[in-house]
Amino acid sequence: MIEVKNLEKKYFINTPNELRALDNINLKIEDGEFVALVGASGSGKSTFMNIVGALDRPTSGEYLIDGVPVHSMTQNELSDIRGKKIGFIFQSFNLMGRSNALKNVELPMLYAGITAKERTKRAKELLELVEMGDRVHHLPNELSGGQKQRVAIARSLVNDPSIILADEPTGALDSKTGDIVMNIFKKVHKEKKKTILIITHSIEVAQMTQRIITIRDGRILSDVPNTPIS
Repeated sequence: MIEVKNLEKKYFINTPNELRALDNINLKIEDGEFVALVGASGSGKSTFMNIVGALDRPTSGEYLIDGVPVHSMTQNELSDIRGKKIGFIFQSFNLMGRSNALKNVELPMLYAGITAKERTKRAKELLELVEMGDRVHHLPNELSGGQKQRVAIARSLVNDPSIILADEPTGALDSKTGDIVMNIFKKVHKEKKKTILIITHSIEVAQMTQRIITIRDGRILSDVPNTPIS
């Protein structure tokens, strides 16, 4: 479970330009939920994702995963959480241009000490899951945007994290391709039982999830259950 209590994030503290990016956020996301955090540019949603992803620290308040206080962890402990508990997906895909789809998916496992045979086996299984089994040897420049994002989704799953964080995963895609990618997320959620948090500015994308949290000016405006669009 993800839980944040009285979470605040400020920049330029004690200066005339002090900025409160997150303002007293209180939120729980249960294991296995499929959630969208919706907001316009500058609303605080990316700041929130960076904290939940253990990439940044709150100025004050608490952040816990399964009851463990992440906000007070050392840098090494944060790195360990990122490697084992959290899978990341970004708008820009972040694939290695000179490596094929299979090698891109295998990459996080190199740092986890997994054998070459097991890396290849697991990567192929996950590429099949995201319907990219016939593209394992293609380089990123040989793939469409939607195919690149599916490779990125497979890569996020290789170390079997409990949480998947996706920052504007359809932002660089046309609406039809975006729908295909969101259907892959729904498939991953159903088959792998992962907690998925999608950060998006698009209400259309949010409507494909089970819960929609809206943020504005660093505050939660609404938090409602949703029946996903098929």
